[in-house]
Parts: sequence; C-alpha cells; structure tokens
Amino acid sequence: MFKVGVGRALSAVPALLMLFSAAMKFNHAPALVADWTGKFGFPESTLSLIGVFELLCVVFYLIPRTAVFGAVLMTGYLGGAVATHVRVGDAPAMLPALIGVVAWGGLYFRDERVRALIPFVKPRE
Repeated sequence: MFKVGVGRALSAVPALLMLFSAAMKFNHAPALVADWTGKFGFPESTLSLIGVFELLCVVFYLIPRTAVFGAVLMTGYLGGAVATHVRVGDAPAMLPALIGVVAWGGLYFRDERVRALIPFVKPRE
C-alpha cells in the first residue's frame, strides 16, 4: 500500500504541472505568447492544439488502464520540450526531462506491470 501512495504522490507532480501548462496555453497568457512566438518561434495558433495534447497525455497517464501509454505520450511531449529549450539556449532545459523522470517514477510505484518490466531487485524464486 505504501508503494501505491508514493506512486500517486509522485504522479500528481507531473500531472499538475502539465495541467497548469495546458491552462496557460488555453488562456493565451501574454507572457507565454511572447515566449512561444518570439523566443521559441512557434505560431500562436498552435498554443491550443499543444494544450489539448498536454491534456490528453495527463488523462491517459492518470487512468490506470492507459497509464503506460500516457507515460509514453508524456515522455514524447517532454522530449520535445527539452529539444525546444536546448535549441534556444534556455536555462531550465532539463526541467522537462526531470518531470518525465518523476512521471515514470510515480508510475513505477503505482503500477505492478512497470515494476515487472523494470525490476531493480532480483525477483525471489
């Protein structure tokens, strides 16, 4: 039971961060729009589409049956975020990668299937 609690707590961190990010994209927050179009070079029209993709990643990630698929989607999204930040020389370039590590850590603790795929301890025979 302890593992599931830790997994849920860890899983909440990337889910909440991505929900907040999606909300900012839907609101077209002026500071975000300025960075999105100026610094990153994306058209403003893509903000809502990317926000929808973020929401889908979180929804799939939080539903136990589709959590692994959601984590894979989230990893792809966050990998693109890392590449974008590295391309423009942004300081928090590795922050999205850290969020991905926390997401997989949370999934590891809350999903037996993932623990079976990635055994850190040799199973008892």
